[in-house]
Amino acid sequence: MVVVNLKTYLQGTGEKAVQLARMSVRVAKETGIRVVVVPQLGDMRACRDTGAECWAQHTDGVEPDRHTGFVTIEEVMGAGATGTMLNHSEHRIAAEEIRKVIDRAKEFPGFVVTVCAGNLEETVQLAKLLPNYISYEPPELVGSRDKSVATEKPDVIAQAVNAIPLPLLIGAGIHSEEDVKVGLKLRAVGILVATDVVLAIDPEKELRKLAQAFKI
Repeated sequence: MVVVNLKTYLQGTGEKAVQLARMSVRVAKETGIRVVVVPQLGDMRACRDTGAECWAQHTDGVEPDRHTGFVTIEEVMGAGATGTMLNHSEHRIAAEEIRKVIDRAKEFPGFVVTVCAGNLEETVQLAKLLPNYISYEPPELVGSRDKSVATEKPDVIAQAVNAIPLPLLIGAGIHSEEDVKVGLKLRAVGILVATDVVLAIDPEKELRKLAQAFKI
C-alpha cells in the first residue's frame, strides 16, 4: 500500500490535488498496488470523484452538535473519505482524542483509522487503542530528501513490527525503491509519502517507481 499525503502544499491543492488523485488511480490500476490519497477536506469530493481511494488528513472524535471548528466522521465520509489519518507529526493530538475517534469509527463499518507514531514507545502505546494501521514516522526525518526511516531506523521498524498486533506503515523521507524493499523485508505493509511525490518534477513517475518496488 502507498499512502500519499498531499498536506497543504500548493502542488497538492485544488485542481492539482485532483490531478494527483487521477494519477493515483492510473498507477494503482497499472501496478495492482493499493494507492490512497490524503487530500485537504476542501478537495475531498473532487478527488474522490476521480475514483481514488481517499482518507482525511484529520478527524475529531465528536458527534454532530455544537462543535465549531471540529471535523466529524460524518463530514469526511459525506465528502467521500473512507478513512482518516491521525496524529501526524505536523498535527499532534492527545491519545485520549485518538481513542475517541477510534471508538466513534466503530459505528461506521469499513472506515479506516491510521495513527502516526514518532518512536517505538509511542508506536506500542498507540497500538493498544487498536486503530486499523499504525504509521511509524520519526519526525526528524519527515520531508527529508536524502535520509529515510528505512535507512536510518530499520532496527526500530523491525522492533515495531514484532511489538504490535497491527499492520505497520512506515513514513518519513521515503524516496526510493530501496526504501520500499527494506520496509517490506522488515514486514511493514506499506509506506506513507508526501514530499517525494507531491513536490516531484514528475509525480506520476515517482509514484509509479515506488509502487512497482512492491512487486520486485
